[in-house]
Amino acid sequence: MVDQNRTIHLSDEAATIRFGTALATDLSGGGIVCFFGGLGAGKTALVRAIIHQLQRDAGQSPEEIPSPTYTLLQTYDAGDLSIWHYDMYRIEKPDDVYELSWEDALADGLILIEWPEQLGPYIPIDRLDIHLSHCEGLGRDLRLEAQGNWIGRALHAAP
Repeated sequence: MVDQNRTIHLSDEAATIRFGTALATDLSGGGIVCFFGGLGAGKTALVRAIIHQLQRDAGQSPEEIPSPTYTLLQTYDAGDLSIWHYDMYRIEKPDDVYELSWEDALADGLILIEWPEQLGPYIPIDRLDIHLSHCEGLGRDLRLEAQGNWIGRALHAAP
């Protein structure tokens, strides 16, 4: 079990994918995960790994997962689980989220949010925050922070 408020070093993209694959188990019931980090920090790679594993677990072939930088939202299904993949980098003001089926997403499934800081007051209270940052040298650091109803929740993901 991984401590929810700790930093994990991921040595390369393969380690990032392994972490996302393991984390998918903890997300199969839904919830909200926010991915923080600069451009190229690995947010989309991690999200892809999570979605691909959830689809494999549902007996589906993993589909292409484009970055929703321009569309702002991509939706996927993994069996009965609806997955809402948001990239908030380009929203102009927090209220714009309501033009992106936000209320529907909050009522159903798993929400994965890149650039959640753009949501301002609309960032959900109950969420798992994942902060990604480049390291001096190789790889990246991933910091987990449990918020709201995620505090105390067991995570089984391991790098």
